[in-house]
Amino acid sequence: MEAVIAVLALLFVLFVTLGVYATVKVVGAAKRSADRHLTQARRTVEDHTLKVKSFAQSGPAGEIAELRLKLRTSMRATQDALEAGAAEDQSLKESLGLFERLSAHGHELDAELRRLESEPDRGTLGKRLPELRERTHRIARSADSLRWAARDRARHFAADDLDSLSTQIDLETGALRHWTTTDQQPAAGPSATSAASPPSRSAPHGPDGPAPGRTRPDTGRSDTVREPASEQARPAIAPATPRPVYPWQKKPRPESTT
Repeated sequence: MEAVIAVLALLFVLFVTLGVYATVKVVGAAKRSADRHLTQARRTVEDHTLKVKSFAQSGPAGEIAELRLKLRTSMRATQDALEAGAAEDQSLKESLGLFERLSAHGHELDAELRRLESEPDRGTLGKRLPELRERTHRIARSADSLRWAARDRARHFAADDLDSLSTQIDLETGALRHWTTTDQQPAAGPSATSAASPPSRSAPHGPDGPAPGRTRPDTGRSDTVREPASEQARPAIAPATPRPVYPWQKKPRPESTT
């Protein structure tokens, strides 16, 4: 009895542990999904804000907003392209490592541009703009090079796969249409053999009759096969033969006419 209670208690503890673990996993996944959606929404709002500032503001402030928007757009597009390609092509793992190093410079530059947005000294901001513009263009150009290289690689592999697939399809269609070539070959038969063999030369007629090997047509013989003489003499219905009379048999009585 005590063993049964111990087993039931162990099963209860096991079910409770599994339930807690599953709950923690579900809550963690929901939290990560919520954080991801919040981060995406915050990025979208910030991108729209920078776009509005780049059009609404003039001077160094508007140019800084434009530089931040360009940097963020290029880095995000490259990150999405490399992560999507690395799932199918393991060779892009090294490219992802290079992009992570480039992202560190991008985050540093974006933080510096964000601080300069509230800089009251426009003269100092104007002096810093050429150097900030050059750094932004270099980072964006490097990110664009990685992105386009990954896309060209994927397109090249897709073209090679398409060429190989087209070749295999051509071979298969040729094999499926093999009956067209076999039907066009002449069938070998007696007619073909007789047609291919040269005609035999007939021997000339002698003075006493036709040449040997030839027979005259028998005009008097009928087409039908004649039956033997014994079968022709036999009538269609043979007459009844008299039955033999034995001495122990009684003579048949004549029928009375009365």
